[in-house]
Amino acid sequence: MDTHANLPDLLLLPGFMLDQALWEDIRDELQRLGRLHFGDLGQDDSISAMAARVLQHAPERFVLIGFSMGGYVAQAIMQQAPQRVIALCLLNTSARQQDAREIAGNRMQLELARQVPFKGLTSRALASSVHPDRAHDRELLDRLQAMALRNGKEVFIRQLSALRSDGYAELQKIDCPTLIVASRNDQLSSIAEAQQMQAQIAAAQMVVIEDCGHMTPLEKPQELLRIISDWLRVSRIEKPDKPA
Repeated sequence: MDTHANLPDLLLLPGFMLDQALWEDIRDELQRLGRLHFGDLGQDDSISAMAARVLQHAPERFVLIGFSMGGYVAQAIMQQAPQRVIALCLLNTSARQQDAREIAGNRMQLELARQVPFKGLTSRALASSVHPDRAHDRELLDRLQAMALRNGKEVFIRQLSALRSDGYAELQKIDCPTLIVASRNDQLSSIAEAQQMQAQIAAAQMVVIEDCGHMTPLEKPQELLRIISDWLRVSRIEKPDKPA
């Protein structure tokens, strides 16, 4: 008997220099909510190309869950194939365009990265991605660094090259059930940015997780699981019989 018969396919997209291990703490529980699929964001150097590649390997229709950079890719998927997305979950992300300072900083990092061996993310980058109280949590930081090292230098260069354009206007076209999750102590994606996304999406609801930094799936996995599970249940999202 197929235990997934009436459950949706869940397509999960990681953030910058992350991989499937981002969902490790709640993977077993997520599998009870639907059949899991993991998008590969490491082969392309633009958000639109990442989205196109994910769609090539995605199931016919799916619930789309994008974290951080994966949230930008999820928004691009909504532009390229909205009819394939049953519901959308945007975690610790934004639709904000990179500013000139960020672009210049990325270019400097790219120049350096091309010249020297890749040794992972800097201590500063790792610390800024978690709650300030966990900036010296060696176990958590080591898990993040392990994902970065598995991705390696070429993925670092590709993902850092991917410019993020202003996508707020495009959000107005989204009409599927949408969940936006933000974290109170996120130093990389602000609550204000999440609120701005919510204001553009008619079917969106938003939840703020307290006492948590950017890496919600690793910092507050069980709370995040509960939020996603409750959202799927209340929205009555099931596997569709056939494409709309």
